[in-house]
Amino acid sequence: MAAHLLLEEMTRDEANAAASAGGLLVWPLGATEQHGPHLPVGTDTLTVESLTRRAAAQAAVSIPVVVAPSLPFGSSHHHIPFGGTMSIGSETYYRVVYDLTESLIQCGFRRVFLVNGHGGNHELLQLVARDLALLHPVSIAAASYWTVAWDVLVKLDAHIDCRLPGHAGKFETSNILALRPELVHHPLPHRDEATSTDPRGFVRPYRAEHHGAWQKIDGYTDSPDRAKSELGQTWLNGTVDTLARAMIEFHQQATVQTP
Repeated sequence: MAAHLLLEEMTRDEANAAASAGGLLVWPLGATEQHGPHLPVGTDTLTVESLTRRAAAQAAVSIPVVVAPSLPFGSSHHHIPFGGTMSIGSETYYRVVYDLTESLIQCGFRRVFLVNGHGGNHELLQLVARDLALLHPVSIAAASYWTVAWDVLVKLDAHIDCRLPGHAGKFETSNILALRPELVHHPLPHRDEATSTDPRGFVRPYRAEHHGAWQKIDGYTDSPDRAKSELGQTWLNGTVDTLARAMIEFHQQATVQTP
């Protein structure tokens, strides 16, 4: 494997060598959008970048891995009314990720793992993976970090008294308290409404969209003041371990499937 894990730190020769060695290209995809009055607008990017880099470093013990530079923008139009949001329309976002991923394929990478950190990107990334795999002799995975680590997070009680993953609530606030506590504004907002212990969070048999829904809940899904840094550290560690295993598993499967 190349001496560096991060693509931006490599020379072209090192990047080419990593691709020729069958390296797994992992790409963290985030967003820049409002996260309530208490969290930074870069919450999704900060989280997914940290998780992906840590997981890749762990996986690199077993497989060759390269981490592409994080994309800090996503499909976030629903957060624009609050301010602090840089959003790419759905069609444009699909095209941007498609083109950038295809350029990596053209540079020789045949195994690509798109790691998502923002709910609004999820379906679009799955479409990118499907469409590129139809056209190129590659294996591409696309998943949000919380879906990869879902079973582990539920075992670690990440769904208790909050939505999983939610938005700027207990789960994400705990993660940022663990990652970048200096960026969290106090006092944390409180909500008195009853909370659910349903581990499905946003996951339902159907998806419903309601105009103005985010404004009605002030841009966060559950009570952030239930967050604790030690919870975030536990959840992040569990996610890193699970994501690293997923990278290794995917690389091994792709080795068989890819010519």
